Amino acid sequence: MNKHMLKPLALAVSLTLAATACSKGGDDSAKNAAPAKASTAAMMSNAPASASTAPVFNIADLDKNINACTDFNGFVNAKWVKANPIPADQTSWGSFNELREKSLKDQHQLVDDAAKNADSAPAGSIEQKIGWLYSSAMNMDARNKAGFDPIKPDLASIDAIQSRKDLQPWLDKAFAKGDGRVFSFGSDADFKNAKQQIAYTFQSGLGLPTPAYYTKSEHKDVREAYVKYLGKLFELTGDKPAEAKKQAELAMKFETDLAKHSVPRVELRNPKNQYHFVSVAEANKVTPHFNWNTFFSSQGVTVDKGFSLSQPKFFKEFDHLLATAPMNEWKAYLKAHAISGAASALSEPFVDARFDFYGKTLSGQPQQRPQWKRSLSAVNGSMGQALGQLYVKKYFPPEAKERADQLVHNVLAALKHRIQNLDWMSPETKQKALQKLSMILPKIGYPENWRSWDGLKISKDNYYANLEAAQKFNYDYDIAKIGKPTDRKEWGMTPQTVNAYYNPTDNTINFPAAILQPPFFYAHGDDAINYGGIGAVIGHESSHGFDDQGSQFDGSGNLHNWWTKADRKAFDARTHKLVQQFDGYVPLKDHPKLHVNGKLTLGENIADLGGLNIAYDALQMAMKNHPKEASEKIDGYTEDQRFFLNWARVWRGEIRPKRQMVLLNADPHAPMKFRAIGAPSNMPAFAKAFQCKPGDKMVRPADKRVKIW
Repeated sequence: MNKHMLKPLALAVSLTLAATACSKGGDDSAKNAAPAKASTAAMMSNAPASASTAPVFNIADLDKNINACTDFNGFVNAKWVKANPIPADQTSWGSFNELREKSLKDQHQLVDDAAKNADSAPAGSIEQKIGWLYSSAMNMDARNKAGFDPIKPDLASIDAIQSRKDLQPWLDKAFAKGDGRVFSFGSDADFKNAKQQIAYTFQSGLGLPTPAYYTKSEHKDVREAYVKYLGKLFELTGDKPAEAKKQAELAMKFETDLAKHSVPRVELRNPKNQYHFVSVAEANKVTPHFNWNTFFSSQGVTVDKGFSLSQPKFFKEFDHLLATAPMNEWKAYLKAHAISGAASALSEPFVDARFDFYGKTLSGQPQQRPQWKRSLSAVNGSMGQALGQLYVKKYFPPEAKERADQLVHNVLAALKHRIQNLDWMSPETKQKALQKLSMILPKIGYPENWRSWDGLKISKDNYYANLEAAQKFNYDYDIAKIGKPTDRKEWGMTPQTVNAYYNPTDNTINFPAAILQPPFFYAHGDDAINYGGIGAVIGHESSHGFDDQGSQFDGSGNLHNWWTKADRKAFDARTHKLVQQFDGYVPLKDHPKLHVNGKLTLGENIADLGGLNIAYDALQMAMKNHPKEASEKIDGYTEDQRFFLNWARVWRGEIRPKRQMVLLNADPHAPMKFRAIGAPSNMPAFAKAFQCKPGDKMVRPADKRVKIW
C-alpha cells in the first residue's frame, strides 16, 4: 500500500533526485527512493569576506597532485571522498547527504520533543499529531505483536473477488482510500489551461524501477530477486513455500504485461506523453471494461469537460487485462502490492524483507537506516508540511529569507541579460522568452499560507491506522483541487527538504529553507562561494524554464509553442551536443559499456550549464560593486576560481555501484562527478580561471563546446 498517492504528473524538475518515502512505512530505501522540494539558516553577505575571515572553503581538501585542467572533480573532491567512505546505512555520501543528515538531526529533535509533549499538547494541534504519529512509528513492540494483522482485511477483500465484475468495485474502493492500484490518479494543472486544475490518470503499478527492468536481459538477476522477494512476502502471510513461489510468479507475469505497454522513461520526458485530454465518453471507449463515470463518482470527483488519460496505450492494456487476465493473476498481483506497499509499516520480518530487496539487492546498501530515521521518513511522507511549520519556526529566521530573495533577484537579472544577448535566437522568440522570464514566481523558504490539518485523526498507539488516516486525508486534499483554480503559491516540497525545483505548469522556482545553508549559502562567505553554490542552484532552477521540457511551456504554464521553427532547430542542435557529451561519460569502471543516458539527463544538464553561466555572470556584476575585494585572493585563489571550486564541491560524493546502475536507468540527473565537470568544461571562463589550455580534458574543443542560455 502506498503511503500517499504520488502525483500522476512528474514534470516538476528538482536539483537532485529527492529521497521520498514510497512505502506505507516510509522506508526510503525502496525502489523510488533516491523523483518529486540546520540550526540557524545561513544568510547571504552583501560584501565579500576578507582574507582574515574564517575560511568557508577548506583548501586542505584539494588534491594538488591532480591537475584541475585534467580532472577538476578529482582536484576538488577526490581527497575528501577517500577520507569519507559511504556510511553503511547509505547508498551514497557527499555534500548533499551531509546537509540532509543535518536537516534530519534538526527534524529528529522536533519530533522527539513533539512525542515527549504530545499528551499535554493542545488537542488536535500539529504538535500532538506529529508526536503521536512518530511515537507510534517507533513502537516496534506493538508493531511486532500485530504482525500482519493490519493488512488482513485488505487481503481478505482480495480473496473475496469472485469474478471480473468485482474488479472495478474493488479498485474504486482502494483508490477512495488513497491506495490505488495499477495506475495513479490525482490533480494537476491543465497543460492547455494551467490556471485550472484537472484530473490526471497516469501509468503506474510496477515494483521495479523502470519498465526496462522487466524485459532487458541485463536485468535478469534483478527480476529473479524480485520474484524471490515477493515469494518471501507471501510466505510471511501464511502461504507454503511452493504456493508462495507460484503467487509471486503470477504477480510478476501481470506486472510484465503492464511494463511492456508502459511508456519508457526517456519518452516520458516529452510533455505530450504526459497529457492526453479526453472526455469521459472518449475514455470509456479506450477502456470499455472500466467505467470512468463510476470511478469518478466513487472518488467524489466531478469531471466537467474531461481529464487527462495520460498514456492511452497503457490504459488500453489495463483494460485488456481486465477482460482477459486470469483471475488468479489479478489476485496475486493485488496481494503482492498490498503486502509490499505495507511491509515497512508492519513487523520486523516484513521490514527486513523489503529492505533486503530494495536496499541490499537493488541498491547495494549494507545496513538499514536507524529506526528513528525510518519513522521520521513516515512523518514527512504523511505530515511533511506540518513538520515544516515547526522546522521553519525554529531553524529559519526571517532575515535569511529576505537576503535569499535579493540573491534570486540578482541571478534572474543575469539570466535576462543573457537572453537579451543571445546570438542564435531571433528577436521574435527572445521577446517571448523575456516575457516568460518576467512571469517566473520565486518562492523562498516556506509557504506563505500553511495548509490546515484539521480533520486528520491521529491516535497515539496505532501506527498503521495513523498511516491509513493520513493517506486518505492527503488523497482527499489532492483530488479536492480538481475543477478549482491553480494555486501558484502552493509548495511541492517541504521546507526541511534539501533540494529545489522548478514547475513549468505554474512557472515557479522553489527553494526550501533547508538548502539555504552551507555549502550552498554562507552568512559570511565571499560572493564567489555563494554564487558558485546557491547562486548556481537558483540559475539551475530558472534555466529549467528554458530546457528541452520547460521551453515547451509559456509564461502562464501552458503547453504552447512560442518558438519560431528556425530558433527551435538551433536550440535542438545545441542541446544535441550536450546529449553527445553526456553519452560519453562512463561512471563505473567495471561496466565500460554502461554510460550516462544523455537524452534522459538532458533537462538537468541544460539547467546545470545554463545555471552555472548565469551565476557566473551574476558574480561578475557583484564584483563590479566591490572591485578592491574582487581583486584580492582568498587562501591563494581568485574569486573566479573559488566560484568554480564551490560548484564542484556541491557535487562531491561517491555512490554504491548497484545504486548507480539503478539511477542510470531511472534518474534524470547525471552522476555527481560528471555534474561537477560537465558544465565548467564548456565555459571559457573556467579555462581562463585555471589557465587551462586547448587539449586539456577540461577544455572542450570549439566544435564540441556547448552554449545554450
